[in-house]
Amino acid sequence: MAVSYTKLWKLLLDKKLKRIHLKELAGISSSTLAKLGKDEYVSMGSLERICGALHCNIGDVVEFT
Repeated sequence: MAVSYTKLWKLLLDKKLKRIHLKELAGISSSTLAKLGKDEYVSMGSLERICGALHCNIGDVVEFT
């Protein structure tokens, strides 16, 4: 099973935010942002911070294919 963050990138576009803004808002590291960009696994804590910063649920940012 693979992970995809396509929903996250679409959500950022809808909110008119850039990836660097996500990094600042959610307090995630550059390496976590790079992993997201490569559709690699990131910690649940990072996903929780992202969801909190964007006021959304985990299903709005990640999906398993």
